[in-house]
Amino acid sequence: MFKTSRYLVAAGALLASAFTSALHAADTVKVGVLHSLSGTMAISETSLRDILMFTADEINAKGGVLGKKIELVIVDGASDWPTFAEKCKQLTEQDKVAVTFGCWTSVSRKYCLPVLEKNNALLFYPVQYEGEEESQNVFYTAEAVNQQATPAVDFYLAEGKKKFYLLGTDYVYPQTTNLVLLEYLLSKGVPLENIGGGFVKDSSGKITNAGKYTGFGHTDYQQIVAEIKQFAASGDACVISTLNGDTNVPFFKEYAASGLTAETCPVVSFSISEDEFRGLPADKLVGQLGCWTYFESIDTPANKKFVADFKAWLAKSTVPGLVKEGRVTCSPMVLSYDGMYLWKAAVEKAGTFDVDAVRTALKSGLSFDGPGGKVTTQPNMHLTKNVYIGETKANGQFKILKSFANVYGEPWLKGKFK
Repeated sequence: MFKTSRYLVAAGALLASAFTSALHAADTVKVGVLHSLSGTMAISETSLRDILMFTADEINAKGGVLGKKIELVIVDGASDWPTFAEKCKQLTEQDKVAVTFGCWTSVSRKYCLPVLEKNNALLFYPVQYEGEEESQNVFYTAEAVNQQATPAVDFYLAEGKKKFYLLGTDYVYPQTTNLVLLEYLLSKGVPLENIGGGFVKDSSGKITNAGKYTGFGHTDYQQIVAEIKQFAASGDACVISTLNGDTNVPFFKEYAASGLTAETCPVVSFSISEDEFRGLPADKLVGQLGCWTYFESIDTPANKKFVADFKAWLAKSTVPGLVKEGRVTCSPMVLSYDGMYLWKAAVEKAGTFDVDAVRTALKSGLSFDGPGGKVTTQPNMHLTKNVYIGETKANGQFKILKSFANVYGEPWLKGKFK
């Protein structure tokens, strides 16, 4: 009798557990978060995890998505590209998330692409990238080259700069972006000898690589900075930087130590936002430029509310290990925030979490009034958004110098500039 009743109790407990799990599954929708929380890219990517947690909580407080609360499944890409593919596979095949928000570097996104396409899964990608891609399984809230790099070049040309030194991290985003910029600079009448960093040519003499590159986590910039200083001796040069991750810290320290300044040879960086300035000597980099589709200094009620709400969420959060002091907002964070709201709008328009239906809704021209202004989805899985050029201030914020409204995201630029 004891044995029988014991197994009945156990069976009852299992049934109750299964029933509870089923109810929980019915009330929630799983959403993946795939970012580097360790390694060289954690300096940038951890904040994207934080903003996605904030956004999910904000959406859940308003009733969720189609009546379901968002349940985040957070994994660590660990700044290792095969790990990104492995974690993407876990999210799509094992956790069966409805969508994933993640990746920073293009190489991490490229490693995830085969997994996404095999499983017809959807990734929202929020960080500036090189273009030359239009996967049906990625929605690019990211800045395309014409929403960051070419506007920055235009700004410097208008300022009278005649020489451009191309510097980047050794992977696909900087390499492809600099090839596009090479074409763009030449089309604007800048002679080849005024484009610094070096070139690699194939057997036919065609340039296949432009610029100077260092690896992730590189620390010794003495020789490169000396070369830049010599290149800039004429007084009309600037640096176009696609350095990514924590390698920016030793570069700018060496740059400052060499005596270079924003007056003698300014740098525009496409991977340094307010968030990265928390780990950089901002007071020594006053006057350097950034070009993004959002700055925390945007003076609108919507942005002020967003910044205040995020900081209030940080203050009351009980997430273990969450950094609360000295926090700022930046463009990749806002494009992650915008992305989750656009996904919500697409799901609600489609009336389902089905990826094919959500994709169709995304292509239909959905808009969201985000902290950086209105963003609108495009049929090519990119965003129309505002572009801002800002000058670094001593407190690590940016003074906005110029803005461009409603810039259409165009991923295919190679070969278009003559």
